[in-house]
Amino acid sequence: MTAPFDPAEHRRYDTRWFEDFALGERFVIPSRTMTEALFLAFQAASGDNHPVHYDVEYCRRHGMPHMLAHGFQVLIQTAAGAGTFPFMVEGSLVAFLEQSSQFRAPVFVGDTLYPTLTLDERTPNRTTGVVGLASTVHNQKGVLVLEGRQRYLVRQRPAD
Repeated sequence: MTAPFDPAEHRRYDTRWFEDFALGERFVIPSRTMTEALFLAFQAASGDNHPVHYDVEYCRRHGMPHMLAHGFQVLIQTAAGAGTFPFMVEGSLVAFLEQSSQFRAPVFVGDTLYPTLTLDERTPNRTTGVVGLASTVHNQKGVLVLEGRQRYLVRQRPAD
């Protein structure tokens, strides 16, 4: 006889706690090619109506090869939810604390982006800990287009 189905057990990973993470761990996020459709969807969602983000002829008149990605459009490629990290902390995550980023190179329609999160901080508290992730996005030419940080508050393993 099979055990009854429990939706709470339907998860990709067992819960990882603060102690389970190691400095240098990498969380690769799937690559994505920046298409005109993605640019238009982001422009509509953000309400940013500057022509540099949606008018290719405006961009060409200003010396760019195509439409320029909005900085936040590049930043959202580092959303942890697109990778495995949030599935690992489903039972231990307390809060997303902060995010920062620096834009290092332009992103245009047709560029393919490769985001990665690398664990670079483990700061323990009494019952929780802060897990810091360095975020990077490279393009198809290997150029670093974004670097930043994300910090999460994660529970320590409960006492047995």
